[in-house]
Amino acid sequence: MIAMSWPSYLTYKIFSLSCSLFLVATATFVLMHMIPGDPFSQEQTIPEEILKSLMSHYGLDEPLHVQYFKYLKGLAHFNLGPSFKYEGRMIQDVIQEGFGVSAVLGGFAFIIAIVSGSTLGTVAAFYRGKWQDWFSMLVAVIGMSVPSFILSTLLQYLFAMKLNLLPIARWGECKHMILPAISLASFPTAFIARLVRNNMIEVLEQEYIVAAKARGLSTLKILFRHVIPNCSLPVLSYLGPLAASIITGSFVIEKIFGIPGLGGWFVMSITNRDYTMIMGITLFYSAILMIAVFIVDLLCYSIDPRIRS
Repeated sequence: MIAMSWPSYLTYKIFSLSCSLFLVATATFVLMHMIPGDPFSQEQTIPEEILKSLMSHYGLDEPLHVQYFKYLKGLAHFNLGPSFKYEGRMIQDVIQEGFGVSAVLGGFAFIIAIVSGSTLGTVAAFYRGKWQDWFSMLVAVIGMSVPSFILSTLLQYLFAMKLNLLPIARWGECKHMILPAISLASFPTAFIARLVRNNMIEVLEQEYIVAAKARGLSTLKILFRHVIPNCSLPVLSYLGPLAASIITGSFVIEKIFGIPGLGGWFVMSITNRDYTMIMGITLFYSAILMIAVFIVDLLCYSIDPRIRS
């Protein structure tokens, strides 16, 4: 492999990111216009004259290639267009309104997943084969096996209906975030726990760790000086897609807990066949995912010298 300098690597990644976003925008546009029907006559039949007027107003009666180039021109100016179903609402305004809520919930769940998953994985690795290991992996298996919508219902029943400790739904105060954040963080917590455990066990079996123990270094020094730096790269590589999926993938959780996030808008846009809304939110989600992976790739490039060789 040819060694790449920082500017070359950064240029390559930015070019790849731009091409990926262009392909996503094109694929989404084509798929939306392949769907039978239109956004205006789903609930009830409307007169032909009104339908033609609406199609003309939004430019849907123009040739497909004309609509496509207008769409790309709007993207170049960060204009995602108007909603077909909500008159007077621009897509970027809807994203700005809903994403703030989804980002707060996702950020809280992201912190829970990292802290709890890393703790469970570390405990399981250091106490391999003991009850601590079995307990940590049991929690991980439950987290990966139980779907988030079932876990959400169980948490609502136990902590809201039976114990009356937390609100069952809605959004507003910090206490409203606890149950949905735990539900959203359950799977990534389990995945991180297993990932940390497997990598940490592999590192703990290396000769330099055995030598460090023989020199009498404490467990904490071995952990922070040798183990964590050498097993953090696989976990770090997962954090980019994890951050994007948690922040953007809370459709079901937001619906169950009545949270006014971006997921609800996305679900309604699919139901309403709101083309611009679907394309805008899909492209926004794709951009979040790609940017998160882009940042992680840069961190891995700076940390691991093997990538630069």
